[in-house]
Amino acid sequence: MLNPKCLNFLTLFISLLFLPSPTISQSSSLTNFLHCLHYGSDPIVSQSIYIASNPAFQTILQARIKNRRFLNPETLKPVAIVVPTRIDHVQGTVICAKDNGLQIRIRSGGHDYEGLSYRSNVTFIILDMSNFRSIDIDVKTETAWVQSGATLGELYYHIANKTNMHGFPSGICPTVGIGGHFSGGGYGNLMRKYGLSVDNILDIVAVDALGNVHDRASMGEDLFWAIRGGGAASFAVVVSYKIKLVRVPNKVTVFRKGFTLEQGATDSVHKWQQVAPNINEEFFIKVKLEPSFINGNQTVTATFIGFFLGRREKLLPIISKTFPELNLTQQDCHEMRWVETTLFWAGFPIGTPIETLLNRTIWTPLFFKNKSDYVKNIIPKESLNKIWKMTMAMMNRNDINKTRFDLECSPYGGKMNVIPESNTPFPHRKGNLFLIQYAFSWIDEGNNVSFNNIKKLRKLYDGMTPYVSKDPRECFLNYRDLDIGSNRSNETSFDDAKIYGRKYFKDNYTRLTKVKASVDPNNFFKYEQSIPPIK
Repeated sequence: MLNPKCLNFLTLFISLLFLPSPTISQSSSLTNFLHCLHYGSDPIVSQSIYIASNPAFQTILQARIKNRRFLNPETLKPVAIVVPTRIDHVQGTVICAKDNGLQIRIRSGGHDYEGLSYRSNVTFIILDMSNFRSIDIDVKTETAWVQSGATLGELYYHIANKTNMHGFPSGICPTVGIGGHFSGGGYGNLMRKYGLSVDNILDIVAVDALGNVHDRASMGEDLFWAIRGGGAASFAVVVSYKIKLVRVPNKVTVFRKGFTLEQGATDSVHKWQQVAPNINEEFFIKVKLEPSFINGNQTVTATFIGFFLGRREKLLPIISKTFPELNLTQQDCHEMRWVETTLFWAGFPIGTPIETLLNRTIWTPLFFKNKSDYVKNIIPKESLNKIWKMTMAMMNRNDINKTRFDLECSPYGGKMNVIPESNTPFPHRKGNLFLIQYAFSWIDEGNNVSFNNIKKLRKLYDGMTPYVSKDPRECFLNYRDLDIGSNRSNETSFDDAKIYGRKYFKDNYTRLTKVKASVDPNNFFKYEQSIPPIK
């Protein structure tokens, strides 16, 4: 009978035989990586590593792939997926990957729009942080520690379990991972009152490129600055965040009201541009613009989705005075707890149990491509009419049940006008009226389908050029877009990085490259849109 050590080695050897067409170099790198991590000899480590021969490998890989464009045979698979349960496993993964020439892709929720948290064109491993999902709420100090593998929905749920008088300024999709969301800035319907997620982070625990564990005090203010909105995966593996909870009323108000072009959507959207960025900071009024067919006729529907930190009797007089075009009534307004609004904003019916926030697999992944823009000047009505035509060109009658496209416009102003651009790497502050997200999704498979849909989206994006920011044309990191510039998977050209770096970070880009040079001079943490060390 084989002794355990021989059996472990034999199991490892056989498993490597079934990896997808590995080169000798890949097999050697993986073997050495696994040996470095004590794979096969440490049961806890062994249970945290998945290689291709493991029956659960494909399930683990696909569990947090949210864009079906990258669920295809052409997408290179990782040679291993590490799903750590302890921080020393994270340290070991970084050290062993670095020593054996393996690239790391760090994944929390898997919502990276371009899939860069789980794909690469070189030999790589995924460091999946989904087991790091602890959340500790301290109402007395109005703070919380939340690990990077938790989701926004889990954070909201745990806050509500402790208090109805606190919330946190983050996004509207409950399945988004904390790690990626905070890494790019993180915004939601509390940002006009309290700023972004990164504006409310007090401390961070992270593992650097040498495998050392740091908190804010030991990492220093430069690195702490960089990983709050500068794309943490360029600098370190974030394990957890200490956040400042913000105060909310016991009851808040939400509403949703839509208009077609025939019902005056053009006038309403034009007025919205003047009102939404300048109204009381207790308000957040978003507008979603989408092509639609009503009674067989194509039009554009503008849906205004509102949030108010107060009761409707206070909301209605303000809206009646500042935005009468909305024609808002008492019946349109719904009062609820703050945590319940997170479900409303995610599109769930009023009354949906808050336990839904704990479900990590609410939606079936779709094929999609998204882009972003910032608008600094009011778009005149005649230009809105041109935008309507471009919007309607994104869909025809045959596409009604196959595709979905909308322009999601989120107002700035309020607290966003007060926080300096250099306070965090996220620079899109004062001077912006609103952020546009171009969201295009479809269900039909095939590379040709994706190619044609992306082509249509790029044409609309080009058509929007006269109405958005310039020099640079700014973009939002959380809405990652490789069209704006990228590098190859395993090399980072400083000149190429400067192109996308300025669009995401403006003048903050230079400081990010200096921080990178001080904490990761050999550029271990890299991906197609990572920050390079300054030359």
